[in-house]
Amino acid sequence: MSPSQRSRWLAATTALWLRPLAEVIPANRAGVLLARGVVATAMRIGGGVPAGTHVDRVDTVDPDGVPVRGEWVRAAATTDARPVILYVHGSAFSICSPATHRSLVARLSRDTGLPAFTVDYRLAPEHRHPAATEDVAAAYRWLLSLGYDAGDVVLAGDSAGGHLILELLSDNAVAGRPQPRAAVLMSPLVDLSLRLAEQREKLRRDPMISAAAARTLVDHYIRDVRDDPRLVLRVDPAHPLPPTLIQAGGAEMLCADAEHAAEMIRSAGSTCRLSVWPGQMHVFQAFPRLVPEADRALREAAEFITRALTEPREEVADVRLAT
Repeated sequence: MSPSQRSRWLAATTALWLRPLAEVIPANRAGVLLARGVVATAMRIGGGVPAGTHVDRVDTVDPDGVPVRGEWVRAAATTDARPVILYVHGSAFSICSPATHRSLVARLSRDTGLPAFTVDYRLAPEHRHPAATEDVAAAYRWLLSLGYDAGDVVLAGDSAGGHLILELLSDNAVAGRPQPRAAVLMSPLVDLSLRLAEQREKLRRDPMISAAAARTLVDHYIRDVRDDPRLVLRVDPAHPLPPTLIQAGGAEMLCADAEHAAEMIRSAGSTCRLSVWPGQMHVFQAFPRLVPEADRALREAAEFITRALTEPREEVADVRLAT
């Protein structure tokens, strides 16, 4: 499958302005604020919230008294049925928010018919590791406290959100907490050292950002704890993960992270489908106004979620070797 002409145009245009801008953004708080503004603008231009979507802000605490913040997103066709999506946004633990990802989450809600809760986790540099990890775990515990069965919860997220989801799944295993029904990871950031991304960049230049510039953003979150073993993702064969779909763009450096995550999950005996979209950029699913592949990929994710919720897990396992 070849990338659309619009995808080629977007990648070429992005390489001309966004990548050079990312290289010169200062590695300080002012630089983070600038990056937040640039990314928020791009998400607004490329996205679009479906008509009739309802958004409800949440500011509460989990059963342990830990704050939970975020928003419920319900597309027009959703119901209050038991299955629910817990969405964990990217980017680099420091930039985005539920507001920037509202279009993506609303479209996923529309395509699945499920309500989605996007957790508003604390961002760096104001809050460093493990703040985001703790907030995502609190959101999961809160959903369970509302009466949702773990088997009715699907995790979905992009970029750094993929790392946070894998951290949550690992923490669930250690704590003996029930795992969700399935997980969908879009362009997951797995290796926080960005070494995998650097190796991929030697083969193909990412049109959006370099590994060095991305490392600068991630460093705002992990600066004081780079050697914390909790930041190195592993999958314990003794604690299988739920069925997982990983999507990545063929043009992005984090395609290497996606491949690594898929191999790691499969090697531990869990089921994983890796779907690489040729010529696509990082989290291309967020830009339906710009590339036709965005909605196609979300439909693929929605079909995976629907199948995971309606069929026995051994049936979902049939897709584990698909690419």
